[in-house]
Amino acid sequence: MSLLVVGSVAFDSVETPFDKIEKALGGSATFCSIAASYFSDDVKMIGVVGDDFGEQNIQMLKNHKVDISGLEIVEGEKTFSYGCVYRDDMNVRDTLFTDLNVFEKFDPVIPDAMKEIPYLLLGNIMPALQLKVLDQMTNLKFTVCDTMNLWINITREDLLKVMKRVNVLVINDSEAKMLAEENSLIKAAKKVMEMGPEYLIIKKGEHGALLFGEGKIFSAPAYPLETVFDPTGAGDSFAGGFTGFLINEKEINFETMKKAVIYGSTLASFCVEKFSTQGIEKLEKVKIENRFNEFIKFSKVD
Repeated sequence: MSLLVVGSVAFDSVETPFDKIEKALGGSATFCSIAASYFSDDVKMIGVVGDDFGEQNIQMLKNHKVDISGLEIVEGEKTFSYGCVYRDDMNVRDTLFTDLNVFEKFDPVIPDAMKEIPYLLLGNIMPALQLKVLDQMTNLKFTVCDTMNLWINITREDLLKVMKRVNVLVINDSEAKMLAEENSLIKAAKKVMEMGPEYLIIKKGEHGALLFGEGKIFSAPAYPLETVFDPTGAGDSFAGGFTGFLINEKEINFETMKKAVIYGSTLASFCVEKFSTQGIEKLEKVKIENRFNEFIKFSKVD
């Protein structure tokens, strides 16, 4: 099945307690597309970069059979760049710089050939842009949307409009509480569900993820890693793995989503083991399946 991914493409400069890297490939559309490519041979990516993006990055995406015909390359402009430092507690990071560059004028125009794609993954971009994408799609059956605290703070009304038009909203625990204005995570989830999405996934970092929908709750563990090397892109890898798995299912419901959450967590666990996209670039399906089965084993009770 075809999947359309719309989001940011960026260069990340990241420092962790273990090491640092500069101008590494990043962005929500990038991580989502690569993760989804392990489940679908027809992932199409919409984004914008400058002419500094480089043939090596283009080739890596092509190697994953990601269709980048919708990736706009703007001559004379620079690619969106982001820099941060993670503290010893890898759940906390300090932003060093955010240079929007070409991304500041990002105007997602969906090619006619892609408007009928039934499955859509909206990466973490401004809700007004997510709405513009939704308005252009003509045959949507299933949409997953990611967002962040910035948009909750400054573009709440647009975000609420998006939430009424998507099937699944993906946010982390602090964002859920912020959006619902509620300290209890379970109460917050209930309030967020009332805002529109059919299903809600709340990411809890090293503590796993919660799935809400159909009046049910599913709690998934995180993979027990000795070392988290770089958390950047973990949430996007989760969303890509989650959505990529689901689009091949005959029926999308709470039960298939439970399995999809584990696959999403599996991709995220590979992502955090290395800088940038390195952790998910050269995976084999058997390695993904083995870790998925380990996830099941860790949480199964006879």
